[in-house]
Amino acid sequence: MSYAVRTMNSPLGVLTLLASERGLSAVLWENDDPARVKRGPRVEAGDHPMLDEAARQLGGYFDGTRQRFDLPLDFEGTDFQKQVWTALLAIPFGETRSYADIARAIGRPSAVRAVGAANGRNPISIVAPCHRVVGADGALTGFAGGLAAKRFLLALEGMAVPVDAMEGGLFQVRM
Repeated sequence: MSYAVRTMNSPLGVLTLLASERGLSAVLWENDDPARVKRGPRVEAGDHPMLDEAARQLGGYFDGTRQRFDLPLDFEGTDFQKQVWTALLAIPFGETRSYADIARAIGRPSAVRAVGAANGRNPISIVAPCHRVVGADGALTGFAGGLAAKRFLLALEGMAVPVDAMEGGLFQVRM
């Protein structure tokens, strides 16, 4: 299977969008590790309805006019990963959950580390909001786009977030 691909500019740099026949398959970061999300052959798609709509909805999210995404998603991964990624979709805009919360939500309360690993391999960043998952103590933890991107996305959603663990300061974006 080949994937339609296009890029879009965002406040966090260039994002690469991939779609299969079934839906949006990936939102990748500019400096994403190629091993994190593996997809088959890619075909540049200048005008592709799914990718056009994904770019439009992501643009609305970044400009503060959209809080939810309405796109068919094509998650590719293990059954466990798909459970975790589906649970991410239930985290409301402007809220966070811990890895333990996600583990409990999928009925696997002892699988906290496995949830963290699956969260880190989420192929559809932002749309499946892995940035809304934080440590049990509320600390920002690893994120494929980098912690600065995670801080930005949480602040965009109106949450006060630590600027730097060493500084202990807070910042908040108001729209």
